[in-house]
Amino acid sequence: MTTINIASVSLAQPLEEIADELGRSFGEYGFAVVRDHGIPQDLIARAEAASKAFFALPDSVKRGYKIEGGGGARGYTPFGTEKAKDAEIFDLKEFWHVGRDLPPGHALAEYMAPNIWPQEVEGFKPTFTELFAAFDTAGLRVLEAIALHLGLARTFFADTVEHGNSVMRLLHYPPLGPDAPEGAIRAAAHGDINTITLLLGAEEAGLELLTKAGEWHAVDVPEGALVINVGDMLERLTNGVLRSTTHRVVNPRGARAKRSRYSMPFFLHFRPDYLIESLECCAAQDAQGRPAPITAHDFLMQRLREINLA
Repeated sequence: MTTINIASVSLAQPLEEIADELGRSFGEYGFAVVRDHGIPQDLIARAEAASKAFFALPDSVKRGYKIEGGGGARGYTPFGTEKAKDAEIFDLKEFWHVGRDLPPGHALAEYMAPNIWPQEVEGFKPTFTELFAAFDTAGLRVLEAIALHLGLARTFFADTVEHGNSVMRLLHYPPLGPDAPEGAIRAAAHGDINTITLLLGAEEAGLELLTKAGEWHAVDVPEGALVINVGDMLERLTNGVLRSTTHRVVNPRGARAKRSRYSMPFFLHFRPDYLIESLECCAAQDAQGRPAPITAHDFLMQRLREINLA
């Protein structure tokens, strides 16, 4: 198996010094690791504790927060619901979604339902409201580096993601039981729909990416670092210059199979009315021509239908 060289950089450095290293990694692997991302460790610890407390609640309580017809955009999505695109078997996970809160009457409010909050977990709402904002800030800094790599103005992405339909997912992969369907894994091979994903909690083994050569490689992450990967929206915008790479979370073996796995990905999205149209700086990359323009909302709904969430 070939070795891979995923970028691992500090976001505390001047962006001009790390932009091309990030861009190289996103272009080759679709992934990078960032340290010193600015999300306080005490906030991460509080969020992890609140997430574990919620998933420890009785199933009947958790299911009370499932929003029928909501496409999983807010609240609770039970175990056995989500399937990867083209997968026959559901993923072995349950999750909770926190989205962006917009004031009533906002021009984009129709695209973003109000959040709901579990009353059984003390401090849940303030903790995850704070974490959502911290993810937002870190994500915009990564996008500034990407803009510099592409030769765009540093602030190019600011307007594209302002009031974006971003979603923070609290994930729980339960211990593997004997009743798991044959062939099911914690997260089957898939690509992310959004602009970029920022993932906390990937220190535990299991996350793997698929290289251009068709090989699966584990993504090794220092404790407290963020894994960043390119989503389908950004790949489409850059005409494939930056790759949305297929990845998965495989089942652990031995004693680790009897433990839960928790993580918190933040799916950073363009604003719903943003038209995803190939950038001029990336137009020459594909001899087949550019993909047709599509709004971020229409693209999202198209993909949610493919993964059994809409």
